[in-house]
Amino acid sequence: MIRFLLYIILGVSVSFFLFPIAFTFLPSLNTKMVLAVLGVMFAGMNWLTVREIKISKGFLLSVILALLFSFICYYSTDINKTTDYAYASYILSFAVWYFGAYAICSMIKIVHGKVDFKLVTYYVTAVCVFQCAAALMIDNIPSFKQFVDSYVSQGQEFFDEVERLYGIGAALDPAGVRFTIVLLMITAVLNNDEKVRNNAWSISLLLISFFFIAIIGNAISRTTILGLGASLGYLLFGSSVFRKAIKQYSGKLSLLFGLFLAVAIGISIYLYNTNIEFYDQMRFAFEGFFNYVEKGEWRTDSTDKLNREMWVWPEDQKTWLIGSGLFDNFVYGTDIGYCRFILYSGLIGFSVFALLFVVNALVFMKRHPEYWMFFLILLVLTFIIWFKVATDIFFIYAVFYCIDSLKVTEDIAEKEEVYEDSVLHPRYI
Repeated sequence: MIRFLLYIILGVSVSFFLFPIAFTFLPSLNTKMVLAVLGVMFAGMNWLTVREIKISKGFLLSVILALLFSFICYYSTDINKTTDYAYASYILSFAVWYFGAYAICSMIKIVHGKVDFKLVTYYVTAVCVFQCAAALMIDNIPSFKQFVDSYVSQGQEFFDEVERLYGIGAALDPAGVRFTIVLLMITAVLNNDEKVRNNAWSISLLLISFFFIAIIGNAISRTTILGLGASLGYLLFGSSVFRKAIKQYSGKLSLLFGLFLAVAIGISIYLYNTNIEFYDQMRFAFEGFFNYVEKGEWRTDSTDKLNREMWVWPEDQKTWLIGSGLFDNFVYGTDIGYCRFILYSGLIGFSVFALLFVVNALVFMKRHPEYWMFFLILLVLTFIIWFKVATDIFFIYAVFYCIDSLKVTEDIAEKEEVYEDSVLHPRYI
């Protein structure tokens, strides 16, 4: 029972990290900041335990790039005489994400005795399933919606105004970006973890979660479709399905995938034809698909709006180079990431920001060659997502940096333990 409660607490903590919220009774403090404070405490205790601080070259380079980007953004605000420090303080956001991730990874390690890609994937998957379920409950159960809205401050008035599904901190494009990454992580585990691929129950639970997030997540944010498309391609080409020598576990994965795909499609078709609310949600979620089938043209209202009025570029050389120092409050009337970043910090600032994510992806492709395709697709998706929205996905790289950091700390502690044993017991020398 105690262990089950620990799992629940861990799940809530991961949700607070992945989908930060503020409470109505404490609106100035969000859960990400609280976790960052805990992360600093965990990091301090670990560093005191091993009596040294080890920073990898990859992480150090990321810190330098984050500092450089912050400086460029600050220079842009200074030279343009603005007070919009949205990304001028990026190094602080960088640190908050890192230490928040450190808290999550440390707690997982305390409860499970280890922390790795698979364990983190299990937790973020469970959180996303919960968020999708919570969104449906908020939309269909007035008392539950009232309870959530009474304690959680997340701009729900706007969500109600535009009639969009939302969970507890999960809404619009930020939620879609996270669903996209989690779908990709599920696929990475299915493709690369042999213990999972040899366990029909593990495959089944992951696939059920995959389709649930893909369908409901897309109703919350259509950005999720990017993760669905990328994950399906990754699953097919990364799971040995199309290789000449098909392994047994690839066949099992393919069989279960086909089975759950058929079930998901069947249930969706049934609800689409019998439930008016589900019908409306699916029409929104897969608007492009329905337009293609019914009108022969793949288009959505949001992409039409992006193409019609949101491609806004600098009008002078100075802004192209160093930006205007303006970002917040929808000042240029555009959501497009490329436009907003360049208008704020110029090509110089945007190039440094983009390089940060290229470096992060390359670092982990080298450290974890079994997941090289995952990190490559994640990098490509980063640049695709910026066509739609300005967002920062360092939070997921922060998790991977912390996983590696905790493993290094564990290795140092084990070496010191062996050394102490050799001093106490000379026969081991």
